[in-house]
Amino acid sequence: MLAIQRIKIRNYEIGLRLREDEFQGLAAPGVHWIFDPLGKLRIEVVSQREPWLVHNKLDVIVKSGALRDRAAVLDLKDHERALVWIDGRFSHVLPPGLYVYWTGLREVKAEIVDARLVRFEHRDLAVISRSQYADRVLETITVEPHCQGVLLIDGQFVETLSPGRYAFWKNMAQVKLFPVDLREAALDISGQDIMTADKVTLRVNALVNYRVVDPRLSVTVAEHAPQALYREAQLALRAVIGARELDAFLAGKDTVAEELAEQVRPRAKAFGLELISVGIRDVILPGEMKDLMNKVTEAKKAAEANLIARREETAAMRSQANTARLLAESPTLMRLKELEVLEKVAASGKLNIMLGEKGLADKVVNLL
Repeated sequence: MLAIQRIKIRNYEIGLRLREDEFQGLAAPGVHWIFDPLGKLRIEVVSQREPWLVHNKLDVIVKSGALRDRAAVLDLKDHERALVWIDGRFSHVLPPGLYVYWTGLREVKAEIVDARLVRFEHRDLAVISRSQYADRVLETITVEPHCQGVLLIDGQFVETLSPGRYAFWKNMAQVKLFPVDLREAALDISGQDIMTADKVTLRVNALVNYRVVDPRLSVTVAEHAPQALYREAQLALRAVIGARELDAFLAGKDTVAEELAEQVRPRAKAFGLELISVGIRDVILPGEMKDLMNKVTEAKKAAEANLIARREETAAMRSQANTARLLAESPTLMRLKELEVLEKVAASGKLNIMLGEKGLADKVVNLL
């Protein structure tokens, strides 16, 4: 090893003097000659164009005070984070630790933030959350336009957030943000086998329309509010139909739906939901019951048709009786009726008269 070394430090560089790996000070730009026959002295050259200084003895270098007026020193505690702008452009977010930024060639600006607030709010949040290393210290969550976000920190409700983008510091608290959809939704209560009061088993499909009106209740009261509403609707449907006979149920499905809605609505409100409508969609009968109902319906229709025919016959006979009575009571009307008949016969173009007994012949001749 040569006893004398020549080291050139350019204008944008700086030298770190080390003797036996102990920091001794800085070496300014220029040419430096080192006489070191024992090999204990060396100069590490670092570029000031790099944003920050990284060195395994950084704490010693900072404590020596040699970096004063040359660099910005950030010593971040466990609850602190730093936002760093370089040359007027946001660069990155820093976690706790010791950092040194050269300020001779670059404009460096640092903003220290208290992470104990957990939620991070900043006017440049969109840029910061997309920056390098941001995902190491920040968790970002987006609440969609049709939703609201229910924020829980360490299991405690904090606030309800409107649509937008939000950021939270990692490793500071247990953060949960539940997006709640505020649009109208439907629950299909399908395939419910229910026995009526007269022991007939039906399969009923119902439809429940609802929407969330209190996002906090919908998240904190039940583990899954729509699923809880589904169970309540199931139980209410069984209770309402089970108290009715088959004929009463089939004849009053709208009434059943209204009663079902009245029973479910208070429970829905407790879950932060508003019940919009409830309807019976399908009623499926067992095969043998369906055949029996078809036969009953067929017999009813046949009886109705027979009744209608009898009514028509009775009406016709009553009309004929009324006509006969009028003719009997009014000879003139009878004479006009006879003339009407003869007019129709003569209009046919051919009139054949066959005379039998003398009395009948005289009557016809007189009529003519």
